Amino acid sequence: MVSEADHDPRHHTRKMQTRLQETMDHLREDIEKVDEPQLKAMFETAAEVLGGLKKAFGDYEKKNEAAWR
Repeated sequence: MVSEADHDPRHHTRKMQTRLQETMDHLREDIEKVDEPQLKAMFETAAEVLGGLKKAFGDYEKKNEAAWR
């Protein structure tokens, strides 16, 4: 059964932001666990890209970008 929250876009944007943040945190934690500089750079780059996606979900939720109005 579909709940009322399932129809609210903010419910979904907030869940995605949480999951993206968890993945960003995991990537950054793993930077300290590996020795290869290229892998460290890839992990940091991936975390930054996910941060951009997280921001886009927040912008959509707040409707503070022209594309989301």
